[in-house]
Amino acid sequence: MASANSNSWKKIFDDNRILEHNFSSEPYILSAKQIKESVQDFKRTSEKEVRILCKMDSRKNLPTIMLENNLFLVPVKNGNYAIVHGEGYVDIPEIDTKPEIYHTKLDFDLETSIVGNSEMQHLDFAYASSLIRTFMNDSSLVLTIRGRKYTPSFTYNIGNVTLETSSVQTEVDAGYEGREQIVLVEAKNSSTKNTIIRQLYYPYRQWSEHTTKKVIPLFFEKRGDEYLIWKYEFTNKNDYNSVRLVNSKKFKIVK
Repeated sequence: MASANSNSWKKIFDDNRILEHNFSSEPYILSAKQIKESVQDFKRTSEKEVRILCKMDSRKNLPTIMLENNLFLVPVKNGNYAIVHGEGYVDIPEIDTKPEIYHTKLDFDLETSIVGNSEMQHLDFAYASSLIRTFMNDSSLVLTIRGRKYTPSFTYNIGNVTLETSSVQTEVDAGYEGREQIVLVEAKNSSTKNTIIRQLYYPYRQWSEHTTKKVIPLFFEKRGDEYLIWKYEFTNKNDYNSVRLVNSKKFKIVK
């Protein structure tokens, strides 16, 4: 299913003759200014707001013209994006095993944890119950990272092309530091089939530049009364597509 913004992206591509670009030699760098100029006559906010147009967190958000030409979008610095040929997304496979019963380490009820239904509160409850520590087999993990930060400069490869990235805003739902590792969590509140690798890769690279400890990305979901965790790794720090699923588990938290 193509994105609702397909008409906008068709015009952006046509105006800038993007499909004439040789993607095998380098990415196409597209500025927010170019995007605005192309879509200025569209009426709906979703068709002309740069932030909305460039939000392609899953394959279903890809506009038709990118989907048909095996292209995807990543930010490279404030106000600039790279259109790249290749695979930009990683599958989040179903966890078909029965949930493991996990007994919380808390000896009292967290009454505030049941107010609302946000990704953050479900992740906080899993951490407070020591589920994250148990899944990672690391009792030393403590919460140290949260919210938006900007990446340092780094280069990386997607296929045969090299991208340079500097000062791109990233956000992790939670980051935990232990004696020997740092765990970064991307949390969702609904069933997710795939996610753009950038959501795992940019925070991974960002913190890999700041620490000598091993940096591990997790994907986290709460579905009903079950908590699902996927552990990923990048086998080559400089390769965007070297992402690999290490293991995954499903839990129910009980007293």
